[in-house]
Amino acid sequence: MRTTVSIFLMLAVARFVFGTCFAETRDPANYVGSKVCGICHKKNEDGNALAKWQAGPHAKASELLGTPEAKAAGAKVGVDSPQTSNKCLKCHSTAYNFTESVATEKIKPEEAVSCESCHGPGKKYMAKSTMEDRAKAVEGGLVYPASKSCELCHNDQNPTWKPDRYTTKDGKKVGFDYDQAFEKIKHPDPLVKH
Repeated sequence: MRTTVSIFLMLAVARFVFGTCFAETRDPANYVGSKVCGICHKKNEDGNALAKWQAGPHAKASELLGTPEAKAAGAKVGVDSPQTSNKCLKCHSTAYNFTESVATEKIKPEEAVSCESCHGPGKKYMAKSTMEDRAKAVEGGLVYPASKSCELCHNDQNPTWKPDRYTTKDGKKVGFDYDQAFEKIKHPDPLVKH
């Protein structure tokens, strides 16, 4: 029992330290906003990632904070107004850059969880010539794979966290399963070979 508790604590500390460090490497000065990303990512032949994001749950993350369910979850952690709470907006708005204060004025909190929450601030990799070379894009700050970003918010610090929300293919109950969650937000570019 003692070993299990020790292992759990070590994993929790490691996730916090590495997750926080990972978030801090995202320089807010390099955010450009979803309108800029959408300039290139709105063509149907390229998969129209902008429209898929707009229709998905991440684009509606700030609206979600206005629901009765969000207000009830907020009340459990001492938050009266989730839509204006820094505790909530750190994950529900790219503008907060995973912190409890606005990190960039280039993105409005209402833009919710936009492209750069998952893919990293785009200023240094958004040029077409850079985006065509994945290694150069990653060097410029592209988070690849974007799945590295998920657990910065989808974790047990979330007041709506359920440790048994998902059932994995092997029958295990977990709080977050990337494969199942990805199905709700995927927006692949059919021209990119993986």
